[in-house]
Amino acid sequence: MAEGGRCCPTMDLMRSEPMQLAQLIIPMELAHKAISNLGDHGLFQFKDLNAEKSPFQRTYAVQIKRCGEMARRLRFFREQMTKAGFSPSSGSVMCRNVTLDGLEVKLGELEAELVEMNGNSEKLERSYNELLEYRLVMQKAGEFFHSAQSSASAQQRQFEEHNLVEGSIDSPLLLEQTMSADPSKQVKLGYVSGLVSREKSMAFERILFRATRGNVFLKQVVLDDTVIDPVSGEKVEKNVFITFYSGERARNKILKICDAFGANRYPFMDDIGKQYQIITEVSGKLSELKTTIQVGQAHKENLLKAIAFEFEQWNLLVKKEKSVYHTLNMLNFDVTKKCLVGEGWCPIFATSQIQNALHKAALDCNSQVGAVFQVLHTTESPPTYFRTNKFTSAFQEIVDAYGVAKYQEANPGVFTIVTFPFLFAVMFGDWGHGICLFLATLYFVLREKKLSSQKLGDIMEMAFGGRYVILMMALFSIYTGFIYNEFFSVPFEIFGRSAYACSDPSCRDAFTTGLIKVRDTYPFGVDPEWHGTRSELPFLNSLKMKMSILLGVAQMNLGIILSYFNAKFFKNGINIWHQFVPQMIFLNSLFGYLTVLIILKWCTGSQADLYHVMIYMFLSPTDDLGENQMFTGQKYLQILLVLLAVVAVPWMLFPKPLLLKKQHEERHRGQSYAPLQNADDASELETDNHGHGHGHEDFEFSEVFVHQLIHTIEFVLGAISNTASYLRLWALSLAHSELSSVFYDKVLLLAMEFNNIVILIIGIIVFICATVGVLLVMETLSAFLHALRLHWVEFQNKFYEGDGYKFSPFSFATIGQDDDE
Repeated sequence: MAEGGRCCPTMDLMRSEPMQLAQLIIPMELAHKAISNLGDHGLFQFKDLNAEKSPFQRTYAVQIKRCGEMARRLRFFREQMTKAGFSPSSGSVMCRNVTLDGLEVKLGELEAELVEMNGNSEKLERSYNELLEYRLVMQKAGEFFHSAQSSASAQQRQFEEHNLVEGSIDSPLLLEQTMSADPSKQVKLGYVSGLVSREKSMAFERILFRATRGNVFLKQVVLDDTVIDPVSGEKVEKNVFITFYSGERARNKILKICDAFGANRYPFMDDIGKQYQIITEVSGKLSELKTTIQVGQAHKENLLKAIAFEFEQWNLLVKKEKSVYHTLNMLNFDVTKKCLVGEGWCPIFATSQIQNALHKAALDCNSQVGAVFQVLHTTESPPTYFRTNKFTSAFQEIVDAYGVAKYQEANPGVFTIVTFPFLFAVMFGDWGHGICLFLATLYFVLREKKLSSQKLGDIMEMAFGGRYVILMMALFSIYTGFIYNEFFSVPFEIFGRSAYACSDPSCRDAFTTGLIKVRDTYPFGVDPEWHGTRSELPFLNSLKMKMSILLGVAQMNLGIILSYFNAKFFKNGINIWHQFVPQMIFLNSLFGYLTVLIILKWCTGSQADLYHVMIYMFLSPTDDLGENQMFTGQKYLQILLVLLAVVAVPWMLFPKPLLLKKQHEERHRGQSYAPLQNADDASELETDNHGHGHGHEDFEFSEVFVHQLIHTIEFVLGAISNTASYLRLWALSLAHSELSSVFYDKVLLLAMEFNNIVILIIGIIVFICATVGVLLVMETLSAFLHALRLHWVEFQNKFYEGDGYKFSPFSFATIGQDDDE
């Protein structure tokens, strides 16, 4: 049931709610509470009375800045919780004693604590990762030195055996220099060790070689596992390197190149005893750091869990406060500077609720002076507000996507509830596919409470929002599927046996000829025998084509009738007899007559060619109809209808501009003071006066005439093209049936013919995938879009302007999950 006690939501949707412009005078001490109470009800749309002021010049700019800072802290908390793998708890209860000032202090303290924790954690993690890299350098470089010393010892023993030279193994890597040079001329080499990214190692080696002209010796060891870089905190594949050089100049170049490549340098001792000592000390420090990091991480997790439990209520409070202050900034001060004055739109039925909310604010604040609510008179166009529920809201969104109804304009959403799923079902009609679509949508409907609180993907969110539209589409598809007698394009004798049978064995495979009626007419839907073959044009195909024309003409007539009610509601009567009547005559003289012939042919079983009748109705209206004559006097009726269609065109074109000119002259002679209530007529009179807003300038008859000429041509051509456009109902239905038949015949039945279980299973899987992917997804989307076009173009263009603007009240219910401001 809709709000306000109305029991008929359809009547709520037919015309938008009556609106009124109201003024609020609120004392300063209860302004915040009053606006907050109005936000709870969501029935008042405020006008911005300070539009000329920038956000920084408004009264509550400081409070909004505070709320923005708190929102930033909450986003910081959310990021920290996401990194830690937590999500805000949705089961927390809002604490009544939470105030904005207290929350601001608490959030500041929590942020400072978390920032300090993060800083300490980053320092500890960096130290831990540096020590890990240092230990790796000591281990890998030590292995290299140990290998070099073992090789040098072996070579020295070999030389001593041959009495070549007496050497030393103090510097094993300089063995060749020791053997070839005088001991007094030996040079002590220095070395730089560390880690470099593996992807940069080749470039690092080339640059070192070129910068020192080859006067370095570089040794790299590939690490098997990735290491966490202390600077970036990311896992990186690295190599341990050690570079030997000679001279201070070479050393400076090497250090600069290391810095340029982001190589982390660590000191190294070539003494094996010191290496073992350092590795032991580093391992001990790593163990201590790991314990410290784990304790700090546990403390941080406990803090984040406490924040997560109350995060949602804090977030909601901040958003509410921010929205309240944004609204307060739209109000203005009165002359005494003691009250705030606001203006806005509200439904008339909400007057008592708004007054009660203001009175409650005065009681809660113990104010001696209450807020004042008074209605203002205005010539502004009010916003459009339709009271919808979870069922009708999706249908209304379909209409609003085309354009929001003008205030009190006839709403197509009422008819869309029935016509949209029905036209979809005409194209999608198959009760097998309809059941599949129904079961899929039923899941959304039965679990809507749980799913509405979850974040779904874009496509799933769209399907969930339109679940009742899809549910109606599925139900109507089941109905039309029974009418067509199609279950995955296969006819069944559900409601009884076929009324036809073969007259002799030779007509066993016939579908039209050779059949005789042997029993009563099939009770519901199309007789299974009338499906015909795919190479023929069976009765069902012809039925769908003619039915598309009937539905199209009926819906277009409904659109013209609604244009009459709109004209009667908004205008002074000038467009009723000079626009509505000729439009009805023109449309029904042609296509209304065609629908009568279609129904008459069905009822009488006539073999008349309707194409021939309609074509020669205009080309040769006086010729005899011959075998195409369906009733007595048909030729004379057709001549009369053609004459009426021809007369209707100038009838739509000339009277309206002449009457507008006459009304304009009478108004400025003081003979008529009736206001023009329609925006189109007002624009035809006022904007033709060169935009001056006066009535004293000449009436531009030529412009009004051209404007009406365009409308007339548009209607005449549109009546023909729109009727042809409704044939898409037949085309889409035929395409859906043919695709379904192809999948059934060429996949499922073909797999059964092989008598092989593997092929059968593969065929069933392919059939299911094709049915779901093509028929239940792509065909559903295709039929949905075509039904959308038929409503937006062929139906709504007859009466619907859609140039209004939606009622957007200040409401806490519209606060999103994420603060984007």
